[in-house]
Amino acid sequence: MASKNSSSGLTDTIWKFFASIQLTIVLLLSLAATSIVGTLIPQNAQPGEYLKAFGDFFFRFFQALNIFDMYHSWWFQLLLLMLVLNIVVCSIDRITANRKTLLVRHPKFKPARFKNAKTHKDISIGHPPEKIKQACQHLWRRKFTHTQMTETEDGFRLFGEKGRWTRFGVYVVHLSVVVLLLGGMIGSIFGFEGFVNLAPGDSADRIRLRNSNQSLPLGFTVRCDDFNVSFYESGAPKEFRSSLAIIEDGKTVVEKDIIVNDPLRYRGISFYQASYGQLPPKGAELSFTSKASGMSYQREAVIGETITLPENLGGFTLKAFNNSATFRGQNIGEAFIGVLSADGKQDQEVILPLRFPSFDKMRGGDVQIAVTDPLLNYYTGLEVSRDPGVWVVYSGFILMILGCFITFFMSHQQFCLEVVRGTAESQVRVIGLANKNRLAIPKKIDRMAADLMRLTPEEK
Repeated sequence: MASKNSSSGLTDTIWKFFASIQLTIVLLLSLAATSIVGTLIPQNAQPGEYLKAFGDFFFRFFQALNIFDMYHSWWFQLLLLMLVLNIVVCSIDRITANRKTLLVRHPKFKPARFKNAKTHKDISIGHPPEKIKQACQHLWRRKFTHTQMTETEDGFRLFGEKGRWTRFGVYVVHLSVVVLLLGGMIGSIFGFEGFVNLAPGDSADRIRLRNSNQSLPLGFTVRCDDFNVSFYESGAPKEFRSSLAIIEDGKTVVEKDIIVNDPLRYRGISFYQASYGQLPPKGAELSFTSKASGMSYQREAVIGETITLPENLGGFTLKAFNNSATFRGQNIGEAFIGVLSADGKQDQEVILPLRFPSFDKMRGGDVQIAVTDPLLNYYTGLEVSRDPGVWVVYSGFILMILGCFITFFMSHQQFCLEVVRGTAESQVRVIGLANKNRLAIPKKIDRMAADLMRLTPEEK
């Protein structure tokens, strides 16, 4: 027996703890404070940046608390879970306390509630109560969800009620907050964020997870068929556009051009256009100037391919691109390396620095070669994410809008029609009550009074 009482006492203590408004305030303040910390400290940056900014001690301290990925930390999710429990328990506790108002199937009307009501209107109807009772009942049943008739010594009272369910509007808002929090937790626990870089023609079936060295298989292949970037006159990027294809079981199942904020989605995974980068040039537009004729010829050369030069000057092959080429021990920066071959002559290595267009003059020979325009080559940076809780979050927003509409624009209304026998006419009083939006009640009373004035005892 003592064990049962102890268990019951522990349950009551836990219930009271989670039903506390003070706990709600503490949790909300804690989430607000931690969110400020998460805003001030950049999330998911490189460890070296944190080490430089905070030093070794605070870096290790913040890392132990998972401050650098705070929204995925166990303690932040624990705060969210406690807030969910707090909202659920508080809602159940309030509904239970008001069950006589909220959960009654057939409400009982209390005349004393209407006795001193200020919102009422008095009219006279030229028929005795017995003759107008049936017509009034018929009208009341059309207007209200629940009605109740009580006889009095000199007439009757007719009660009507509608909108009792609107009292649950605030609990719909509570439920929407719970759904939003659960959706966020589902996405945090079961979703992922990663990235992959693809050059045109490249494909990948795995991505690199953000803030981790781990890779994750996609279950299908994504291929970049083309990538284009346009720039403003200032040189700032204007638009990145990637042509992507999803390949599954050897077949292309989806193709789409994506830009920023217009992702490709497949099997719950979204591919966002996030960034771009420059790869070594795939070739260059070259100028060949003949020493004999003085003529210049423009040719496009791709690395690895040989082009034939006019005037029997031989062939030229671009071999490679060097980010930091050297000449006689000096760094001359970015440069193409090529080979010039001519009949009867030994192949010559040609260095073509991008910064020095006339560099090849020093070599001499029958032709001077210069780079007029490198064929720039870019890769696309894709952000890849999966959030299984997104539809739960959307549902939470819909519930919140619905709950707010019910809470602020609808009300629980009760009306009383009191009919008293008079000398020549029946004296009728229409009384209205509402739990909120009380300013609308006088207008409704006026409409009801007007309907009663038009009513005849013969109406059904």
